[in-house]
Amino acid sequence: MELIIRNTAGQPIYDQISSQIKAQIIAGTLRPGEALPSIRGLAKDLKISVITTKRAYDELEAQGFVTTVAGKGCFVAEKNLDLVREHQLKELEDHLSAAAELSKSCGVSREELQEMLRILLEEEAQ
Repeated sequence: MELIIRNTAGQPIYDQISSQIKAQIIAGTLRPGEALPSIRGLAKDLKISVITTKRAYDELEAQGFVTTVAGKGCFVAEKNLDLVREHQLKELEDHLSAAAELSKSCGVSREELQEMLRILLEEEAQ
C-alpha cells in the first residue's frame, strides 16, 4: 500500500491517509479482507505520530471501510456497494457544488452551466 503525505497540503495528515486508503479500497487496489499495516508500523513508515494513524483508521472504521479485530489489526471491510455509491455521490455533489459556486463568481448563467454539463456528458458518451 502506497501513501503520499504532503506537509504543504492544507489537508490534515490523518485525512490524507484515510482518503488515500478509501480511494484504494473503492478502486479495488485494496481487497476485502486484506490486512492494513499496523498502526505503529504505518506511523513508523510515514514518520508520523501513532495518534495520527489511529485517527485515520478510526475514521475509516466509522465510515465502514475497515474493520478492526482485537489483537489482529485492521482489515478492509467487505464492500458495501450502497456505501461506496453513497460516498461517490457525496463526492460528485461536492464537485458540482464547487462548479456552481465558481460559475456564480464568473457570471455564468444557470442555462450556460447546464449547457456546459450537457456537452461534457455527450463528449464522455462518445
